[in-house]
Amino acid sequence: MTPATPTTFDLPHRLAAKADPALIAVDEEHFALIARTLERQVVNLSERRDALRKAPGGRGRQAMDRDLEIHRLTARLRVLERFGLDICLGRMVAAGDPDPVYVGRLGLSDADGEPLVIDWRAPAAEPFFAASHGDPMGLVSRRRYRWSRGRVVDYWDEVFSLEGLAGRAALDDQSAFIASLGDARSPRMRDVLATIQADQDAVIRADSHGALVVDGGPGTGKTVVALHRAAYLLYADPRLGARRGGVLFVGPHQPYLDFVADVLPNLGEDGVRTCTLRELVPEGAHAGVEADPRVARLKASVAMVDAVESAVRFYEEPPTEDLTVETDWSDIRLRADDWAEAFEAPDPGTPHNEARDDVWEALLEILVDNSEDDEVPAQALRRSLERNDDLRTTFRRAWPILSATDLVSDLWSVPAYLRHCAPWLTADDRRLLRRPEGAPWTMSDLPLLDSLRARLGDPEASQRRRQHGAALAADRAYMDQVVDNILAADDDPESGLKLLRRDSMRESLLHDDVPDSTGEPLAGPFAHVVVDEAQEITDAEWQMLLRRCPSRSFTIVGDRAQARHGFTESWQERLGRVGFDTVRHATLTINYRTPEEIMVVAAPVIRAALPGANVPTSIRRTGIPVTYGAVAERDPIIRAWLSEHAEGVACVVGDPTFTGTERVRSLSPVEVKGLEFDLVVLVEPAAFGAGIEGAVDRYVAMTRSTRELVILT
Repeated sequence: MTPATPTTFDLPHRLAAKADPALIAVDEEHFALIARTLERQVVNLSERRDALRKAPGGRGRQAMDRDLEIHRLTARLRVLERFGLDICLGRMVAAGDPDPVYVGRLGLSDADGEPLVIDWRAPAAEPFFAASHGDPMGLVSRRRYRWSRGRVVDYWDEVFSLEGLAGRAALDDQSAFIASLGDARSPRMRDVLATIQADQDAVIRADSHGALVVDGGPGTGKTVVALHRAAYLLYADPRLGARRGGVLFVGPHQPYLDFVADVLPNLGEDGVRTCTLRELVPEGAHAGVEADPRVARLKASVAMVDAVESAVRFYEEPPTEDLTVETDWSDIRLRADDWAEAFEAPDPGTPHNEARDDVWEALLEILVDNSEDDEVPAQALRRSLERNDDLRTTFRRAWPILSATDLVSDLWSVPAYLRHCAPWLTADDRRLLRRPEGAPWTMSDLPLLDSLRARLGDPEASQRRRQHGAALAADRAYMDQVVDNILAADDDPESGLKLLRRDSMRESLLHDDVPDSTGEPLAGPFAHVVVDEAQEITDAEWQMLLRRCPSRSFTIVGDRAQARHGFTESWQERLGRVGFDTVRHATLTINYRTPEEIMVVAAPVIRAALPGANVPTSIRRTGIPVTYGAVAERDPIIRAWLSEHAEGVACVVGDPTFTGTERVRSLSPVEVKGLEFDLVVLVEPAAFGAGIEGAVDRYVAMTRSTRELVILT
């Protein structure tokens, strides 16, 4: 039935032809059903969640299941309340079926279980993104909506066969996709789910096995693909759920993460952890850039990360001299080979600090076995040994508690220690790495700190275990006393209370799990890791990431032509060198963001330094040429742009004297990577430097613009 007055479509006058009820009546009716269903589901979910919150918590598994269900209901409510009808991205009509299938941000069914909207990640939704005139995938037509404030302000129909023309398509020369690319930018990445293209969708839906490299130049949608792939894999791959590790998304810098912050929630996913490399290590918060590039290169090698093992092993060498240990009864000899035996006690792979208790226990057992006084009870002898100050002092020196920061600091400040741990370094290398104790950390130090932290383990684990053991012993003694008192007062010979005499019954009443350490949420392991701007990741930094994903399931997004320090090898060669065994490759070649007028100027900049650079082909023209001027014109240009444009964001690149505002950012060429703006004002690009680094910085900065580029010299 055609509604008397459309309520969802708010088409501008210039698109009046698209408002024909014959074209939109079916949508209006379906949107009304979606609206009623959304309202009902929000009410039902709220009532179920509130009832669970008021219900008794229960114990054990019951309490955990209740909390998980509350979390699930809350997450679903958060998604439903975030959107209205704009959960719907578009619709598609299949051959032989007149009823449209609607595709949305999440799946939605009516009260009878009939689907109203299918989730964009479901296999049935794939043709909506992937169908083309060459391969329509069974579709006769497809419609995409453009939403603003809960109303459809435009839609774009594509027809794949004559059947699709049967009065159900509004054909025009305006592509909702192309038009959306010219929309004003905002401080956050725009919602582009409805405009995902076939080449991008194929990458998004690829399986998660091994490493998938997504290589593409500026504007090809690499970041879009990376974000949507994270959401898709969480939905489609049961191996990647939060209980199995979840997904980690690593971006190049904080402005980038701020820019993309809304994308994953808009895709119905709020469980993906996002971070920068510096956030993986506590010291990263205040780490600076390595001043000397030669030092940065030395620290970036996998060999320096491998030096960690030697750095720790230096403190795991057993004493070579015998030790006489006094007890309350007699002296016991601890020989050098006894020390060696105890030091081999920990299982392979046990972190140094956590292995300490294993070595101590082995030493005590060896000493008890070495005792020649058979009349002394083993437990009494053990307690005497545990109180022996000389033994404890010697053991602390032989197997000390270590910290990652101390060891890395020692590497850089104690030449002999560095020479022992990294004998391949030359004298000049060691001189370059030398720094005074207490010097600030740099980004180049982070992989080594991270590797050492993993190798050493928690320095407080041993103390926590001892404290827990003491508390458990006290609880056990108290329980024994209580049980004895209860049984003494119970004179019924048939009473079930007699079961309390069983050790198994008493132990079941105690909570004997050792409290876990305060886990770092970014320590992993994760089931899948997505890395954007991956061309900048050093070998040592790849070790940080691989450590957090033992399955080697990665999505690696980057552009070799945007690597500031050069990228002469292939992705397969680089990734194979750092530890990936399976590497697939996908290339994006269409530039959806940067206008042709800008790319014509930017392409020679990068090809002068990298003749083989993969410069993508732009599909947009704005009619706005690149303009040039003097540095003194910076502020008048910005004022003029602001007066002419009520919306959008601009960026001044390369001029730290400019103070940024809400709509005009001030960023360096490095900080601008991954972002996009309506206007980019490039200040003295020649000052960015010579060689590959300078060329890449200029190329990256120039290709951030979606409309206008001004170059000031």
